Amino acid sequence: MQLNQVKAIVTGGASGLGHAVAQHLAANGGHVALFDVNEEKGQAAAQALNGHFFRTDVTSEEGVAANVKAAKEALGGLNVVVNCAGILGAGRMLGKEGPMALSTFSSTVMVNLVGSFNVAKAGAALMQHNEAGEDGERGVIINTASVAAYEGQIGQAAYSASKGGVVAMTLPMARELSRFGIRVATIAPGIFWTPMVDGMPPQVQESLAASIPFPSRLGKPDEFANTVAFILGNRYINGETIRLDGAVRLQPK
Repeated sequence: MQLNQVKAIVTGGASGLGHAVAQHLAANGGHVALFDVNEEKGQAAAQALNGHFFRTDVTSEEGVAANVKAAKEALGGLNVVVNCAGILGAGRMLGKEGPMALSTFSSTVMVNLVGSFNVAKAGAALMQHNEAGEDGERGVIINTASVAAYEGQIGQAAYSASKGGVVAMTLPMARELSRFGIRVATIAPGIFWTPMVDGMPPQVQESLAASIPFPSRLGKPDEFANTVAFILGNRYINGETIRLDGAVRLQPK
């Protein structure tokens, strides 16, 4: 799929990796609709990209279905969904103040895993009716996992479970949607520059960078966006999770 043919929904598109993806697609002639819970940032980002914004709670089945339909109408079509919305959900099972509240675990899984599935299936329901392009392709769904899906650290039980679920559903989704010409892939980023990292003390940022074998720095959002573009352009990538992490392997803590 050529980037100038892209009509994409990007969740978490108001900031961080999602915003970088939306910027890259728009800069290369694509059209984007941003889904986010942050109304102010979302509206500003969409305006700057000449795109569209829909305030969206990715865990709401009815809300997502309505916004996906509205986004398709606003974009004049829909052939890409990029799921970047997510929350950290950090916390120990047995913390200083007692066991983790089950609501912390369930809310993390709801946003990161159930939310990704929710937007993906709503997008696929519309993309299945697209006119088939080369190789019969009708659409692409790209989800965001994390290296924590493989090497979760202490305090990441909820986060790792949610991202592990994203990795696990990639292949069965790709297999099921293949008959409609819809590809599914996932990116598992390592430690990237995000608004969360920006707020950390310099010594913590330096420590994080030093833990990455090569290049020994945090990932750039543009590098994530470039990977999204690579997946879109290479139709033989399907059912796969790509680690984007500078060869880092997370330590227990």
